[in-house]
Amino acid sequence: MPRVLHTAQALVDVILEVPALPPRGGNVNATSEQRYAGGAVTILVAAARTGAQAAHGGAHGTGPNGDLVRSVLEEAGVQVSDEPRPDDDTGYCVVLLEPTAERSFLTVYGAERSVTAASLARLDPQPGDLLCISGYTLFEPTRGPLLEFLDTVPRGVEVVLDPGEPFASFPTEVQDRVLERTTVWTSNADEARAFTGLDSLQDTPEALRRRIGQRAVVVVRDGSRGCIVFHHGRGTHIPAFPQKAVDTNGAGDTHTGVMLAERALGADWESAATRANAAAAIAVTRRGPQSAPTRAEVDEFLA
Repeated sequence: MPRVLHTAQALVDVILEVPALPPRGGNVNATSEQRYAGGAVTILVAAARTGAQAAHGGAHGTGPNGDLVRSVLEEAGVQVSDEPRPDDDTGYCVVLLEPTAERSFLTVYGAERSVTAASLARLDPQPGDLLCISGYTLFEPTRGPLLEFLDTVPRGVEVVLDPGEPFASFPTEVQDRVLERTTVWTSNADEARAFTGLDSLQDTPEALRRRIGQRAVVVVRDGSRGCIVFHHGRGTHIPAFPQKAVDTNGAGDTHTGVMLAERALGADWESAATRANAAAAIAVTRRGPQSAPTRAEVDEFLA
């Protein structure tokens, strides 16, 4: 079976529920605090709960944050290909969660930024595998190791780019080097608009495919409106399953993890995206980034 592999950072999310964001220089009291393993962990756990084989190739630290990341991955059955870094702990991300379910982020770097091309190569991607890369890894100091590793990835590996917010801001030569190896783009609507410079969401998938290449599959998520899947020269709108959201943290990553797992299990892109939409709909009704449902829960939801 093809595997779902991830090269990006595994972090700990420290989620603080707040009544509203403080004004600049102001103060607000959090009403709750929760700690979860997040970042690449969310995608990999979602893939594993769907039934795919999954592995993490990013660096992780020695300390309470690294221990949390490893325990969550182990519980989900996700393989960890790299060894813990002995002198540093995994970093964390403070997430300010408002009553509207909107989130704001503050990230502190740690051991996850100490990857090398050699450490990423321990994932040993094979043709047919789905290899995830993140735009956030293209910041220094992880940009060089990721690009060096990408040059060694065998043809036939599906390279899945999750651009995140920063990808549109990187130099064109960096973008082109990544897109030359990309076969699948998956992003939210704002990220697609930012990269293409287009206001009309309907026009972004075709524009993305022109930039990446005709071989590419483009998936653009649009929240409660579902997603667009564009391949073989046509786009298909896959409707969502709107729910009352209590926490949108991890919903996009859940969508990506489930969609890629379904592909690994043999589904076509449209069927995979339908099940991913259902999984994301379930995820937003739960708190925390590890809110991805199991395959059985998605079956029950769709029934």
